[in-house]
Amino acid sequence: MTAEIVRTACPHDCPSACALEVERLSPTRIGRVRGNAELPFTAGVVCEKVGRYAERVHHPDRLTHPMKRVGAKGEGKFERIDWDEALDTVAAAFKAAEAEYGPESVWPYHSGGTLGIVQRYGIERLSRLFGYSGMIGTICVTPAMSGWAAGVGGQRGVDPVEIAESDLIVVWGGNPVHTNVNLMNHIQKARKTRGAKLVVVDVYRTSTMAAADIGLVLRPGTDAALACAMMQVILSEGIADEAYLAEYTDFDEEVRNHLGQKTPEWAAAITGLTVDEITAFARLYGTTQRSYIKFGVGFTRSRNGATSMHAASALPAVTGAWGHRGGGAFWGSFDIWNLDTTLVNADDKVGNVTRMLDQSRIGAILNGQEDALKGGPPIAAMLIQNSNTALVAADSAAVRRGLSREDLFVCVHEHFMTATARYADILLPASMFLEVDDIYKGWGHTALTIGPRVLDRYAECRSNLEVVNGLAKRLGSDHASLEMSSEELVDATLEASELGELSEIKERGWVDRAPSFADAHFLSGFRHADGRYHFKPDWAAIGPYHEGMPAIVDHWDVVDTVGPDRPLRLVTPPPRTYLNSSFTETPGSQKRERRPTAMIHPADAQRHGVSDGDMVRLGNALGDVVMHAKISDTAKQGVVIAEGVWPDDKFDRGIGINLLIDATPVPPAGGSAFHDTAIWLRAEAMQDAAD
Repeated sequence: MTAEIVRTACPHDCPSACALEVERLSPTRIGRVRGNAELPFTAGVVCEKVGRYAERVHHPDRLTHPMKRVGAKGEGKFERIDWDEALDTVAAAFKAAEAEYGPESVWPYHSGGTLGIVQRYGIERLSRLFGYSGMIGTICVTPAMSGWAAGVGGQRGVDPVEIAESDLIVVWGGNPVHTNVNLMNHIQKARKTRGAKLVVVDVYRTSTMAAADIGLVLRPGTDAALACAMMQVILSEGIADEAYLAEYTDFDEEVRNHLGQKTPEWAAAITGLTVDEITAFARLYGTTQRSYIKFGVGFTRSRNGATSMHAASALPAVTGAWGHRGGGAFWGSFDIWNLDTTLVNADDKVGNVTRMLDQSRIGAILNGQEDALKGGPPIAAMLIQNSNTALVAADSAAVRRGLSREDLFVCVHEHFMTATARYADILLPASMFLEVDDIYKGWGHTALTIGPRVLDRYAECRSNLEVVNGLAKRLGSDHASLEMSSEELVDATLEASELGELSEIKERGWVDRAPSFADAHFLSGFRHADGRYHFKPDWAAIGPYHEGMPAIVDHWDVVDTVGPDRPLRLVTPPPRTYLNSSFTETPGSQKRERRPTAMIHPADAQRHGVSDGDMVRLGNALGDVVMHAKISDTAKQGVVIAEGVWPDDKFDRGIGINLLIDATPVPPAGGSAFHDTAIWLRAEAMQDAAD
């Protein structure tokens, strides 16, 4: 069969936001998926998940038609209905909720199942057009954004393609081999062409650390102590860029004296690193002008995550690395796009939203916790798109209790019968990205990628846009966006943003939005009013949960407390072939990942009587889960690593690892501390016969 190569873009919750080339075998079938070689960051590379996307888009278990619930909530029993009945039922439920409790009782809820301007954020038009509750999207990157904003001010940095000119590359708190493979491609090129050194800082020996020149495994939640001690060494040994500090930062004698106390000995006791490891890394970093730090978000998913990001982001200010090509730091591009979304996301109606609810606190919200509801009415009706919240949200037992309420109407728009879909009153089949048009912000680089439709409609699936438009018209709105197709909205958005016409941009596949060298390196000033990097952050200006946060860059010891009843720390990073809860259904992912596994240090295994392959139970006050044990010194003693958000059917109790995660907001602006959990562990009587 002859394949036509079609250009589009990946929509998934990943910093790479790849430009793609897809083999279209027919209007309804694809073959291989490759990275577009012409987009500098993608550079022809694509992750193995998306490379075998045919497994997902042509999966036999895809939802194909609308359904209504006929069993108990969570049971997953449905019967087929048509689209008119489905949308009429949802609209009637929204109207009934509004009649009883007011418009704020309706909550359109979404997350990162797609990062499209049209297909993700278009749902927000419902809140804006009808005064429903809005959503603050905190679940993923808010602690990282908060910490970066505290020092840098904005949400931008040095484009990762500049790694080609770096002499030292530090990957801090991320595992790009699993989550950002294109970045690894650029890192490896710099190592080959320039002899650049790669240092990886993380809480276990990741696949990325295995490829590094230097790997530093520290205790979870102690990154700021390492960063502060590095600054102490750099300052005390006279290798700081004093002129840069004076011109571009708020560094003063108070900061100098404060950091002077943060010695390697102090940090060694906190991090578990040796004094020699800390000192050697500090000297290497401090004496390399073209030093580039690529921050992940993993190390910020802790109660002190924002302060950890703030401390680590101060390092290039101390050395003046920002002033050099291939120097500086980057964690994400969020303020460079300048897109006009007035039409596509109904920004002109944003003033109609009077209550914004925290996405991460969905469990507390659905269970009627007054502070989470901000004193307003209960949530009585929801539309959920792009989110498997019953599995991926923190305190998932509370989320499921909320979704089980008989007085809560839930419509879920999904690809598969997920954990969340099982709680739906109305379940709608969703189009995948190859069946829609959209624009994607490449938050791990500087290009807007354009994603034209590749395949015709699958079965009775409809896009997110079509569902929102259909509901909004039934509810009585005549907003101009409701009569437009996704392609028309993409074109209108590009034109309103003065980026050109879609017909022209499709040929290339992206629009470069890179700031100038001076803006990316902050040589024209940091994104604070005074133009300086802030060692003294104003946490109160960033979020409401700022009480007690350090006034000067520092380690903040507020992580979940271990003790006799919970002696171990649990970290739940992403695996290689799952993306949150996406791709768990594909054969390729299941073959590689196999099963939920707890990686346990040999000393902890001996203490708890656990052997390799045993079944172990991990728990805390929120509940407990059972998985297989793998004995490994990949992390420090006292730390358990459990990769992946596994589906319910992989656990004997039918509920995943986020059962154990506390949903208390991360200071100062919220977010979930997915990698900051104290647990107990015990061996189960049953052994794994296969091992």
